[in-house]
Amino acid sequence: MISTSNVSLSFGGKKLFDDVNVKFTPGNCYGLIGANGAGKTTFFKILSKELEPNTGEVIIPSNKRLSALRQDHYAYEQFTVMQTVLMGNDKLYKIMQEKDALYAKPDFSEQDGLRASDLETLFGELNGWEAESDAGKMLADLGIPEKDQQKLMSEMTGGEKVKVLLAQALFGKPDILLLDEPTNHLDIYAIKWLEEFLLNFENTVIVISHDRYFLNKVCTHMADIDFSKITTFTGNYDFWRQASELNQRLLSDQNKKSSDKAEELKSFIARFSANASKSRQASSRQKQLEKLTFSDMPASSRRQPFVGFDVKREIGNDVLTVEKLSKTINGEVVLKDISFSVRKGDKIALMGRNDLAKTVLMDILAGDMAADSGTFAWGITTSLSYFPTDNTKYFSGDENSLVEWLRQYSHDKDESFLRGFLGKMLFSGNDAMKKPTVLSGGERVRCMFSKMMLSGANVLLLDGPTAHLDLESISAVNEGVKRYKGNVIFTSHDHEFIQTVANRIIEIDTTIVYDNHATYEEYIEQRRANH
Repeated sequence: MISTSNVSLSFGGKKLFDDVNVKFTPGNCYGLIGANGAGKTTFFKILSKELEPNTGEVIIPSNKRLSALRQDHYAYEQFTVMQTVLMGNDKLYKIMQEKDALYAKPDFSEQDGLRASDLETLFGELNGWEAESDAGKMLADLGIPEKDQQKLMSEMTGGEKVKVLLAQALFGKPDILLLDEPTNHLDIYAIKWLEEFLLNFENTVIVISHDRYFLNKVCTHMADIDFSKITTFTGNYDFWRQASELNQRLLSDQNKKSSDKAEELKSFIARFSANASKSRQASSRQKQLEKLTFSDMPASSRRQPFVGFDVKREIGNDVLTVEKLSKTINGEVVLKDISFSVRKGDKIALMGRNDLAKTVLMDILAGDMAADSGTFAWGITTSLSYFPTDNTKYFSGDENSLVEWLRQYSHDKDESFLRGFLGKMLFSGNDAMKKPTVLSGGERVRCMFSKMMLSGANVLLLDGPTAHLDLESISAVNEGVKRYKGNVIFTSHDHEFIQTVANRIIEIDTTIVYDNHATYEEYIEQRRANH
């Protein structure tokens, strides 16, 4: 069990947490949710005692071990993959190191022998004899085969390092497990394995994730950061969202009833307080009015943007033809003989373990990169709008405000019109006058959607459209793309987004290894059967 007592923390005058008292109990998996900037990762740092709160304390029983998913992918470059995983159980790893050092001594003494005996006892109590085989199986299940487990971390790719650090966090059955975005950069097989692992995990788990399907699958409870407090709810993410929306409606209805009643009482008092025969009733109404209370319903820190794409011109049947596209980057073959065609109505999810291959294909189709060989041709009725995974170049100009930035992409140059579009993306009032160069990652994404909504394009190319967004914004983008009447080619790691948008899946591993009109879950089952 892990709990907090009166934890408070402020940064630069902004209060993130105010007297937080929350308890996380064994056997439960808690999804930690909140708007961007609410302090989810900061709270993890407090729980792991990496960061001291201004007031209060974190309480962890002395015999309980906490493990957290590390985010520094270059911290273990000089260690092997196996060593890195074993370090997840710090006590066991130190015993192994000391034991190996003792046995390697050329002048092994009687005192050394006594110490070695004690270490062997501790080693056995911590299941040390099974440690390497357990770690090896976990790595293999995550997609790191035995032949790679003695490699140095410096030899592993970025995606492989993510898997090793995840195995490190999970290794040795920790009592408390903190996972910050554990599905980022994992392939579908690793994600499925992690889901099963957490479903069978008997201790305490607290997880931050923007994958709604993952939260629904693994969480028994939600821990919601809002109003500088943390409140826990029983149930998964969908249950929390529905209950939260219902609660807001009930409070709103109750306030409306109270408001209507207050107006009725005020009207009676005004009409009859000077009337002697009605004065007693007026006095009674006055007392009722004084007792009438309104439920305190503060504005939540959550705000949901509106995402909707209008198509200015209907698209024809022939949308795109790709023939034998190939691309090599820095001596590595990224794409080889990619061929497919797109017809009207296709909403294609590009899948595959290699994110670079998908991004390069999108850049080529958008005209931002040239292929080494092969051709592609868009239909004569098509108009494109591209959401790249790297949007830096769009925000490197000298525009003084977001209104000025958006004006360059709009036929209607009127400021009120542009502010309306920015308002849909939560840039209202003074926020619309921000300089584009100071925006956060999530704000840039929302600006890109404002730009795309103005385009009227009938083909959307979306490379990771939900990156940097909070859950409310992800839901808005999901609904907007689902309603869209044009064609879509997109990449995503969000299960629900892919499942609800895509009607065709193309998997790329330098070449096309799968292409079928299927839902995401049908694709997973088909690939699992052949895996």
